[in-house]
Amino acid sequence: MDIISQLQEQVNTIAALAFNTFGTLQRDAPPVRLSPNYPEPPAVPSEDAAKFAEQPKLMSAALVKAAKQFDALVAALPLSDGGEEAQLKRIAELQAENDSVGQELQRQLEAAEKELRQVQELFSQAADNCLNLKKPD
Repeated sequence: MDIISQLQEQVNTIAALAFNTFGTLQRDAPPVRLSPNYPEPPAVPSEDAAKFAEQPKLMSAALVKAAKQFDALVAALPLSDGGEEAQLKRIAELQAENDSVGQELQRQLEAAEKELRQVQELFSQAADNCLNLKKPD
């Protein structure tokens, strides 16, 4: 897999981890009293509280690990040579090459279409000749 695909995959992994982390935090967060007008929320059992306290640490460690992998992939990207001017020159060269290849393909397409018309005409003539043959008496 090329480096760009690996970067895209890593971004997807980070997004999934973040989504699951936020969802889990929202789902498992202990209830909080919003106002003195509301009754006191029920107490969370100590086992659940300990489990809840450990989950964010594990999830944040997974997010940090994924971010570090992303940073390593970014560091592995090749450096650009010569700055912006060299890149613009290279883009112009590639565009010129693309234009010449496109013109050659267009010429080949036109030649192929011409040959196809000739073959169709010959086939039409051959079919007409076959249909116009008389049966022997």
